[in-house]
Amino acid sequence: MSIEKMPTLKKSLSLDLKRSSYLKGSFERFSQNKWALFGGILLIGIFLFALIGPYLNPYPYYQTHLELKNSPPSKVFWFGSDELGRDVFTRCWWGARISLTVGICAAIIDLIIGVFWGTLAAMGGKKLDEILMRVCDILSGIPYLLTVILLMVILGPGMGTILIALTITGWINMARIVRGQLLQLKKLDFVVAAKATGASPMRIVCRHLLPNAMGPIIATMTLTIPTAIFTEAFLSFLGLGIQAPIASWGVMVNDSLSALRYYPWRLFFPAILITLTMLGFNLVGDTLRDALDPRLIK
Repeated sequence: MSIEKMPTLKKSLSLDLKRSSYLKGSFERFSQNKWALFGGILLIGIFLFALIGPYLNPYPYYQTHLELKNSPPSKVFWFGSDELGRDVFTRCWWGARISLTVGICAAIIDLIIGVFWGTLAAMGGKKLDEILMRVCDILSGIPYLLTVILLMVILGPGMGTILIALTITGWINMARIVRGQLLQLKKLDFVVAAKATGASPMRIVCRHLLPNAMGPIIATMTLTIPTAIFTEAFLSFLGLGIQAPIASWGVMVNDSLSALRYYPWRLFFPAILITLTMLGFNLVGDTLRDALDPRLIK
């Protein structure tokens, strides 16, 4: 090996060692946080029951038993039944499937659009950066509920409409975070060195910038999921989201609100599942945000 290549090799090995140390330190900080582990276990349990919960008893979420309507929790209906005699247990876990699907899909869409937009703003020069950020400001100023209502009128209610409503402006926060991270990273020595060696802008972004910005990106994505879940439940509660007879946490809360005084279990179970799901994602997301912060590496 030539002497000229030795500094480049040493620099590459140094970067690999720093990245390994960064990942190891992040994992240690995450695993040492008891609340994060609690949140992770909580989410694993919710995901598991969302998969197998509807099959643990013989009642489909749409099957009615009018003679057994508003039954309290028992051996027949573990979470009780609603005003049509439908099993609340099965409907809760079908609602979990819908809420988790909406939350994860919305987070992935926000991730894709936000990373693309933020990268383009950070790497495209001052004029393009100014234009793209002003577009974000304009979209942020549009009333969210008005946008949802217009989409419902034009496209009709459904999961696809909810995803469009959630992501039409939901990616803006991700784009701003990605832009800020890349603007900081592109001034560092290893990026300047990559430019000096003739690396293309695409290689610099994919090889150097985005991998080093993955901490805030992953944390932001994790915290996007509970926001999307709560928004879906809120829209369904208002009648703007998932429509009956499909089981959704928001629909179940809306249906049970008028019967709260006499049949509280109909509201309690979907409400507590919404709370636990948001708690789990927020505990994991907050810990990830701290664990992946490179300033905390010793």
